[in-house]
Amino acid sequence: MAKDRPLQFSVDRSSPVPLYFQLSQQLEAAIERGELAPGSLLGNEIELAGRLGLSRPTVRQAIQSLVDKGLLVRRRGVGTQVVHSQVKRPLELSSLYDDLEAAGQRPATRVLRHTAEPAGAEAAAALGVPEGAEVVLVERLRLAHGEPMAHLRNHLPAGLLDLDGGALEETGLYRLMRAAGITLHSARQSVGARAATAEEGERLAEPVGAPLLTMERTTFDDTGRAVEFGSHVYRASRYAFEFQLLVRP
Repeated sequence: MAKDRPLQFSVDRSSPVPLYFQLSQQLEAAIERGELAPGSLLGNEIELAGRLGLSRPTVRQAIQSLVDKGLLVRRRGVGTQVVHSQVKRPLELSSLYDDLEAAGQRPATRVLRHTAEPAGAEAAAALGVPEGAEVVLVERLRLAHGEPMAHLRNHLPAGLLDLDGGALEETGLYRLMRAAGITLHSARQSVGARAATAEEGERLAEPVGAPLLTMERTTFDDTGRAVEFGSHVYRASRYAFEFQLLVRP
């Protein structure tokens, strides 16, 4: 079904499993196996519906279920495109800068480090580059009303975009990425908690042992490329994560 090499799908009309779900499962399996690689385009809905003898709404529902999972994205003027086989759920991507600004908290940023360095094992795995390959590290302290809120460490692929220290102090990283033409689409994210070390307590104006929230996020663009690996620590006394959970039908 990629434009250059159509894949073969079939449905069992005698099965109690809905036809759209049968098709979506086969599409998902093709993505997981790499037969539909990140960035590849799906064929026309009308053509696929005709080939399988399905209605166009059935095909559209199958495709939409994978869009909802974050495996496909609809791009105006391009078509339906495979994003990334490992992204299972769409996330609302926002930066702490945007969150604070929306809440009227007057965000500010102090850039602690902005340098190129060899990728450690964790950053290399997240970004899909060899361990030891050059990546860009951006380390910042995010403040609100002059008070520290979070310590942010972000690794980016080398050559992704030109970052200016002054711009990093004036706005959020995601805004700079979007301004450079990078379309942020999906992410894998994990949230945890731990006690503050002496260094973290001093940096975030918290006592040693105070609860901190942790977040790790790998962000992908609309071709499935990993464009950022973030490892952040937040003051639990000043910040909370809020998630909207969807019930599967």
